[in-house]
Amino acid sequence: MDIESEKSKQIVNSLKKYDPQLAYLAVLTAHGVKPLSRWEKPLEQKQLDLMHQLALKTASVRRTVKTGKEIFESVFSPTPAYIQLYQNRFADSPIDKSALTQHLEGFLFGFPPCCVDQYIKTPYAKNNLPAEDQALLFHWACIDCPITQLLVPAYQKIHQYIQNC
Repeated sequence: MDIESEKSKQIVNSLKKYDPQLAYLAVLTAHGVKPLSRWEKPLEQKQLDLMHQLALKTASVRRTVKTGKEIFESVFSPTPAYIQLYQNRFADSPIDKSALTQHLEGFLFGFPPCCVDQYIKTPYAKNNLPAEDQALLFHWACIDCPITQLLVPAYQKIHQYIQNC
């Protein structure tokens, strides 16, 4: 995806009107920083069309919460296999926070494995990442994570791009 093109900027601006966080997540995913992303509510057809214009494949996944209530998540990726893997594992299943689920989600969403392990053991453990960098991420970084240090510049670049659109 050429994020500098006028067409891409128009798409991002349209997504930003719906929700700036969705636009950020979509561009991170379309740009390959994240292999798969999840929006924890359904998307309207207009938003789905915009995702497709960013070359993202999409799917709606039905899940349940502890009360039995149904929810629908939207997942998107440039790679259909990631969507299929997510659907195969999570469609029509209850939401859970087991270690197995967190490891699989971490893999699918592009989270460093060391950060996932640390989060499972001690959620939100103190790290040395500047607060403004941690706020850009969709995972909680473990202390001194070398992978997160490599990811932060890509997240910063996309975040700045979204801000400037």
